[in-house]
Amino acid sequence: MKIAFLNPPFKGRFSRTSRSPAVTSGGTLYYPFWLAYAAGVAENAGHEIQLTDSPADGLSLEQTLEKIKSFKPGLAVLDTSTPSIYSDVKVAEAIKKDVPDCFIVLVGTHPSALPEETLQLSDNLDAIAIGEYDYIIRDLADAIAGNGSVNDVTGLALQQNGNITRTGPREKIENLDELPFVSSVYKKYFNHRNYFFAAAKYPMIMIITGRGCPFQCFFCVYPQTFHSRRYRARSPENVVAEFEYIKENFPDVKEIGIEDDCFAANPKRVQRICELLIERKVNMTWYCNVRGDVDYETLKLMRRAGCRLVTVGFESADQNTLDLMHKSEKIEKYYKFAEDARRAKIMVHGCIMCGTPGDSKEIQEKNYQFAVKINCDSMQFYPLYVYPGTEAYEWAKEKGYLITEDYSKWLKDNGSHNCVTNIEGMTADEMVALCEANLKRYHLRPRYLLMKLGQAFRDPAEGWRSIKSGWTLVKKIAARQ
Repeated sequence: MKIAFLNPPFKGRFSRTSRSPAVTSGGTLYYPFWLAYAAGVAENAGHEIQLTDSPADGLSLEQTLEKIKSFKPGLAVLDTSTPSIYSDVKVAEAIKKDVPDCFIVLVGTHPSALPEETLQLSDNLDAIAIGEYDYIIRDLADAIAGNGSVNDVTGLALQQNGNITRTGPREKIENLDELPFVSSVYKKYFNHRNYFFAAAKYPMIMIITGRGCPFQCFFCVYPQTFHSRRYRARSPENVVAEFEYIKENFPDVKEIGIEDDCFAANPKRVQRICELLIERKVNMTWYCNVRGDVDYETLKLMRRAGCRLVTVGFESADQNTLDLMHKSEKIEKYYKFAEDARRAKIMVHGCIMCGTPGDSKEIQEKNYQFAVKINCDSMQFYPLYVYPGTEAYEWAKEKGYLITEDYSKWLKDNGSHNCVTNIEGMTADEMVALCEANLKRYHLRPRYLLMKLGQAFRDPAEGWRSIKSGWTLVKKIAARQ
């Protein structure tokens, strides 16, 4: 069976796999890692694969369609997102027109949250793979190839003869060590120099070492629509083996990004991974996503094992606001964490959110002063982006805060993030303007600029990263004036 896996074209360098998909201010473009994992699984099962990342390769719709038409797949798997969903459906329709016998499946958080609604957008859509789809696509391909019935493949929403049905829930993958290294899929199908993360050294590779997140943050889309709030992890030995694979096969890569929702969810596992990296003398630089409560000893061990930076969603410096978003964090721990990370010589990329329950302009100024005080290597300020399938989306709808249910409005015309909620005391436009102003004044502070100059002097690679990201940010700010 020929399977075309596609990250469709949309608004240039659109980062569809990001937790908040957009054309980012800092130039970040994520790898389509979920699509790559599924492609690797299908290929290992004996299917012939075409894996295309149109945003990364700069392919137009016409170029993308020509590539797929020449391949003549029997199954096409299209990645999607909330802001791009209408465009993604049009791409699916175009593929169906060029390859009429191709079975079209949409994947991603948006159709997983709204499978019936998404299928109703077009008669040319055959199915939605709901949630974690690695094995769903493999089994679906087997069925289409004649080894069973499509209706017996669990995890699907099917559109057949005008009727929409579900085939039943699919169990989550328990043994993640069974999956191929996603970096081995990149090696075969992608140009790793096309991808960029503003807080990472360039070039970098993104991997996943665990799926799901045990915490209850009401806004986070992947745990609520895709992988669940149950944490499943690869073994430390398997993770370190992929580090070694990357070191051997990508000699120019300067950093590995661990893109788990919360890499430190199991501290003992993190410690074991670090011990193995040290024992095996892997000597690779890496970053990861953690909560703002990792203890000093773990941070120090992470640093010894090559961790250069952690990304942390602080979200707010107001305790009531944190509680209302189910963050299960304490402000005093944030201050201690920031100091411990500094002592451990690990940089922090922080995130502050605007527009959550209980928020106000006064709290946002409190958040900004908190950010200045802890003085992270970089800081994001962004409105709450509400996505279908999350508690945040339901909260916004119930409160009457949601401005529109036209998903194309989740982005501005240039592909940058937009805010689609008005809350009490702040409109959407005010929140966007406030976040952009805080982003600008945080990163243009004399103290901050001196810190970045010092970094560049000590490590030219850090200087190049900052220049590349900073220049992209300056151009985007100028364009908005």
